[in-house]
Amino acid sequence: MSPLTSKGFGRPGSYLRNKTSGSTRARRPSARRRMRYGYGGNNDHLNPSDDGAPRKPYGWLIGLIILSLIITTLWFREAPEGGPLHGVRIGVQTVTTPLGAAGTWVTSPVRNFFNWAGDLGVSRSQLRALSEQNDELRARVIELEEVNLLDERLTGLMSDVPTGTPDSALLPATVIGLPSSSYEKIIVLNRGTHHGVGLAMPVVTQQGLLGVTIEVGPNYSKVRLITDQSSGVAALVQRGRHLGTVQGSLDGELRMNFVPVDALVEPGDVVLTSGLGGVFPKGLVLGEVIRTDGDHNTLYQSITVRSTANMDRLEEVLILLEAPPSIDNLPEPELPAPSEDGSN
Repeated sequence: MSPLTSKGFGRPGSYLRNKTSGSTRARRPSARRRMRYGYGGNNDHLNPSDDGAPRKPYGWLIGLIILSLIITTLWFREAPEGGPLHGVRIGVQTVTTPLGAAGTWVTSPVRNFFNWAGDLGVSRSQLRALSEQNDELRARVIELEEVNLLDERLTGLMSDVPTGTPDSALLPATVIGLPSSSYEKIIVLNRGTHHGVGLAMPVVTQQGLLGVTIEVGPNYSKVRLITDQSSGVAALVQRGRHLGTVQGSLDGELRMNFVPVDALVEPGDVVLTSGLGGVFPKGLVLGEVIRTDGDHNTLYQSITVRSTANMDRLEEVLILLEAPPSIDNLPEPELPAPSEDGSN
């Protein structure tokens, strides 16, 4: 006998009496007992329900799928210019567009507030990325500013070269070495023989003459400044056209010698290169007279000149590649050939 039958369950006509009301009713096995003893299963949804109606849980879903296929087919079969479905869509969009715009306008303060609140929670990685980007932009701005200043300085250098000097004769250079002592005032440039630099070539700045090359390598050159005590430049006073020579000194000032004692020279007069000697072009600014000392018992007066070139702030200079030829290298003159009778 089945366990259910022995206990009074599952047998037709088996009833349990209600202890309180005395009525009798058929008692169905519980869900746990039906699962335990094989009642019910995967096909329970196909069995009639308690009211006797069959269950159809997927009917509405199948109907919606069929309806969407029909609407999609009719949509693509209609002409784009017109049709009932296109007309319905246009009408619905016409009605809902103002509502969407109104909704956007109403909700924009709320969205802006949440966006602002969300920005308050920036992560450390985002802050680090923004900081790195800011540093990169600052470095770029500094680099561009330096390029702009370099262009201004080179433009100033080009504007102060002697008149008629071709651009091919001007070579910009950067100072890479400053004087190591006050006894020997020599600087180093980043241009050499590979760039066309040779010995005894003048070097100028925007303020005037700086010096002359004394040593040249493949990619460097050394320049003796005019303030060096062993330098000497043929010069003249611009106002009175008095000739002399300018030499350097240990204190950084220039001394103009061999100017006659009766020559009128006053503080403030400008001293230029005279062009004599063939090393420096004529007209380069050397400096300005700051003091004169004339003794009538001597032949020449002592003139102190301050160089217009700022020797403490040297960055970019110009090398004059086509300076006037030296008098030691002048070509031999062509003499007329003697006549047959021996007369000139």
